[in-house]
Amino acid sequence: MTAARKILIVMPNWIGDCLMAEPLLQRLKTKLGQVKLHALAPAWVAPVLKRMTALDEVISTPFVHGPLQLKERWRLGRALGGLGYTQAIVLPNSWKSALIPFFADIPLRIGYVGESRYALLNVLHKTEKKKQRPMREHYAQLAELPGIALPAELTTPTLRQDAASTAMTLAKLGVSSHGEIAAFCIGAEYGPAKRWPAAHWATLATNLRERGAQIWLLGSANESTLADEILARQPDIGITNLCGKTTLDEAIDLLGASSYAVTNDSGLMHVAAALGKPLVALYGSSSATHTPSMAVVPAPHERSSWSSGVVVHPNVAPAMRRAVVRPGLRMEPPIAKRARVWTKLPQVRAATEPAERRKRPGSAPSAARSASGTVFH
Repeated sequence: MTAARKILIVMPNWIGDCLMAEPLLQRLKTKLGQVKLHALAPAWVAPVLKRMTALDEVISTPFVHGPLQLKERWRLGRALGGLGYTQAIVLPNSWKSALIPFFADIPLRIGYVGESRYALLNVLHKTEKKKQRPMREHYAQLAELPGIALPAELTTPTLRQDAASTAMTLAKLGVSSHGEIAAFCIGAEYGPAKRWPAAHWATLATNLRERGAQIWLLGSANESTLADEILARQPDIGITNLCGKTTLDEAIDLLGASSYAVTNDSGLMHVAAALGKPLVALYGSSSATHTPSMAVVPAPHERSSWSSGVVVHPNVAPAMRRAVVRPGLRMEPPIAKRARVWTKLPQVRAATEPAERRKRPGSAPSAARSASGTVFH
């Protein structure tokens, strides 16, 4: 019996980017059949990768962001060189990310030109300069030969849920998944440019608490101050601050146990989408066309979209424009104007109601009868 070929995938350093690479993995499995896919990735994204069904092994790297660490990369490359990889696919564009497959002497080394990696890679793709493709298409293209078009349909990123792990996480943190649970993923990289202000989170929390929802605040220790601000504005026992109190694995378990998520453009946004959770995503400085959750992107004239249980509002911000937050916690136009259009509780309700209730004639969401109904004031 012929042994399955082995491919090394050098994964991105960010959770969201790793999830947007998952359709590439599925495409390789479909196209190549009997193939073993091994991911090489930083330890901090490994919990996400280990829940991907297409991956057969995850190899965590010890490298930190910034330094070249050439000697360490050479050692790891030489160690991997004896494992029989027939090809490597390098997803990051950086020069140093292509070093390990080169040091491992893997025959086929595939990736985008990126930082002039002509000597390190021997199957080179070029980025389309005139058109910025969604990231999942950008990555999936590496499963094809340069110049060969992708298939019309790509798979949707998905993650496994672990019932036993979830039960242990809930018990450890002392929280219950009974009833309606709203997961607020309040963090995002790059600070206020991609983060909703505390005042708006607190207002939405008030509206959701009026109908009995429990609220979990999720994020890293970096979001502790923001969580404290939200709690100061909404000191309710129905809000549980879990920022900085969970591992990434536990955060995944909590998102899986929640009813729906409201989230900034962050790694947890992509995790919630991959778990199939109803989702309202708030985009600040980033482009929802380039990095959409689950790639559900409405046409420009649409304010919202419903597909596969996921609601995405990608027109909150102009592409690639940073938000400026004033001391009064009000976002600068045009983000405030666009956000005011859709950051309303009825849309959160629409994301969480069963389809039959949404379609029933005359069944307006109860949230629409709240005092203001809007998060922005």
